[in-house]
Amino acid sequence: MSAAISLAFTLFLTPVFLRLFRKWGWGQVIRTPESVHNPSHEAKRGTPTMGGVIFILGSIVGYFTGVFVSGEVPALSALLVIWLMVGFGAVGFIDDYMKVRSQRSLGLSGWRKVIGQLLVIIPFGIVALNSPNKWGQTPASASISLFRDITWLNLFAFGVVLGWILYLVWISIIGVATSNSVNLTDGLDGLAAGAGVIVVGAYSVIAFWQFKQPCIGGDPDALGGCYEVRDPFNLAIIAASVAAALIGFLWWNAPKAKVFMGDVGSMAIGGVITAMAILTRTELLLLVMAGVFVLSSGSVILQRAYFKITRGKRLFLMSPFHHHLEMRGWSEVTIVVRMWIIAGLLAVSAVGLFYVEWLTRVD
Repeated sequence: MSAAISLAFTLFLTPVFLRLFRKWGWGQVIRTPESVHNPSHEAKRGTPTMGGVIFILGSIVGYFTGVFVSGEVPALSALLVIWLMVGFGAVGFIDDYMKVRSQRSLGLSGWRKVIGQLLVIIPFGIVALNSPNKWGQTPASASISLFRDITWLNLFAFGVVLGWILYLVWISIIGVATSNSVNLTDGLDGLAAGAGVIVVGAYSVIAFWQFKQPCIGGDPDALGGCYEVRDPFNLAIIAASVAAALIGFLWWNAPKAKVFMGDVGSMAIGGVITAMAILTRTELLLLVMAGVFVLSSGSVILQRAYFKITRGKRLFLMSPFHHHLEMRGWSEVTIVVRMWIIAGLLAVSAVGLFYVEWLTRVD
C-alpha cells in the first residue's frame, strides 16, 4: 500500500508541482563549461528543477498512509531514514534555491554542504545508537558491518569517548561520501533517479529478508543466520516507498526530462541509501550495492589526482565519468540505460553476496 501510494503521488501529481515550479521560477541553471563542452545541455536551461521535493513528499505520504491505515505505529528506524532523507534534501534545497535565485551555478560551497550534512547525520547517529527497544536492540550498531556486524571491528573497543568519536566520524564519512556521490551522478536525464530506484529497491529486499530471519521470535532452526536488525519490516516499507516514488518521478525525469531532481533530490537519495546501509548493518556492502555512484565520485577523484600528479594532464575528457562518455560521442540515452544496467548488475551482485553469506551460516 505504501509503495502504491508513493508511486501514484509522484506519477500523477508531478504535473501539478511543475506548474507551481514554473510559477515560482524554479528553472535549471546550466554551468558555462558544461554548455560549452556539451552543447545539448544548453537546451535544458530553464527546465523546472528541485523536483526532489516531489518524491520526498511522495515517499513520506506513502509510508505514513500505509502504516496508519494498517493500524500500526511508525517505527523509529523508518523515522531515522526519513530524517536523513529530509535533512540531506534540505541542504540540497538551500543549494538549489541559491542557484535559482541568483541564476548562477554557485550555491553552497563544498565545505558548507559538508557542514550541513554533518548537522543532519550527527543527531541521526546519536539517536540511532541511544534508543534500544525492549529487547535491547538499537537501530544502529557500535561495530562496522559488512553483511552484519563485524564483532572485531567494534568502534567502542578502546573506550566510550573514543568510541563515540570513531562512530560519529565513521557514519559521517558514509553519509557525506554517499550523498555527494549521488549528487555527482545526477548529470544526465534519469541517471540518478533510475540508479536510485535500483539501489533503494535492493535495500528493501535485504531489509525484508532480515525481517523474515529475526534473532528474536524467529525460527530456532534459522537462528544461525538471523539478523540483529531493529524494525527490518518498516525499513523494507520505507525503502519500497522511496523506490516507488522514484519510479513515478522517473516517468517525468527520463530523457528528455520534463523536470530535474536538483541537489535536493540527489542528496535526499544519498540520505536514504546512507540510512539503509547503516540501519541494515551492511555498511561496507554499500561499496558494491551503490557501485554506480562510487564510479562517479571515483572518476572525479582520479581525475583531480591525475591532474595534480601529471601537472595538467587529464585522465578523462571530462568528469564525472558519464560526461567523459558524452565527450566520446555516446548519446545521452545510451549512457543512461547502460549505467542503469551497471547499477542493476552491481545491486544484484550485492544482494547475491548477502544471501550467500546467510547460506554459509545456516548450512
